[in-house]
Amino acid sequence: MAYDKFNILTSSAVPLPIENVDTDQIIPARFLKATKREGFGDNLFRDWRYNGDDTPKADFVLNDSTYSGKILVGGKNFGSGSSREHAAWAVYDYGFRAVVSSFFADIFKGNCLNIGVLPVQVSPEFAEIIFKAIEANPKTELEINLPNQTITLLATGQQESFAINGYKKNNMINGFDDIDYLQNIKEDIVAFADKLPY
Repeated sequence: MAYDKFNILTSSAVPLPIENVDTDQIIPARFLKATKREGFGDNLFRDWRYNGDDTPKADFVLNDSTYSGKILVGGKNFGSGSSREHAAWAVYDYGFRAVVSSFFADIFKGNCLNIGVLPVQVSPEFAEIIFKAIEANPKTELEINLPNQTITLLATGQQESFAINGYKKNNMINGFDDIDYLQNIKEDIVAFADKLPY
């Protein structure tokens, strides 16, 4: 299944300065029964967003119209816990195209890259700069440049580089998942197979 191509994303950001956000908080286990990838955004951070009677919690950031954007800025160790890929699905389905943190759990990071959400790991110092900038001005914009592997705070020009696997980078720029990538090089695979002696 192809996803949105990711090149340069310029957007305001939603701050979630909470450390050790695990996948059960991102998408509670009771919502994992569906096998299609649609609809999970409705339950992103469900127990933090809603009361027991399904009314929104006014003090949670996703319910605060002050903040908006396609970038989620999370605290250290974002996406820890179980390996459920539904957590990445929920982030994507809600409308986020990038998550910024000073550290990601490896499996969550991989799941994000597989479905078109870019995990941008920055230094703790730069993460703090971003949080403070958003606190001072919720309309603060970030630019995430995937080809150059940079994230920039546009108001000040402060910038950091981030790392990404070359294969995953290429897939995100082209909007490919792993199957799309293989289909794209089908002719090369067939040509290689034809040269094999067996």
